[in-house]
Amino acid sequence: MNIKVWIKKVKNGYVIRQARNVRLPQFESDDMVRRHYIFKGRVQKVGFRIEVIELAKRLGLTGWVNNLENGDVEAELQGPKNKIDFLVSFMESLKRIKIDSKEVKEISVVESEKAFQSDKEY
Repeated sequence: MNIKVWIKKVKNGYVIRQARNVRLPQFESDDMVRRHYIFKGRVQKVGFRIEVIELAKRLGLTGWVNNLENGDVEAELQGPKNKIDFLVSFMESLKRIKIDSKEVKEISVVESEKAFQSDKEY
């Protein structure tokens, strides 16, 4: 295994462990929404996508997240509004990530969606 692959594996393992140890609050019932996001800033090569995937799964959200060629990250998050708000606020609080700005748009809920996905494995 070359050193770059090993470093990526260690970094990704760290991010996954961190996401799995986040203390989740108790959530009240809330309206089901779907939002499309574009996150701009230092959001690639810092574990952003992996952290979103792991937290979204823990929160029971559906949707997807992808890295864009311009360095931004695009995501659609679907689930109770308060859980999506928690995930986005949590991501904004991480020191290794710097969200300079985000675009957000409410879109139609996809009733048939059952899981959270990403453009590539980690």
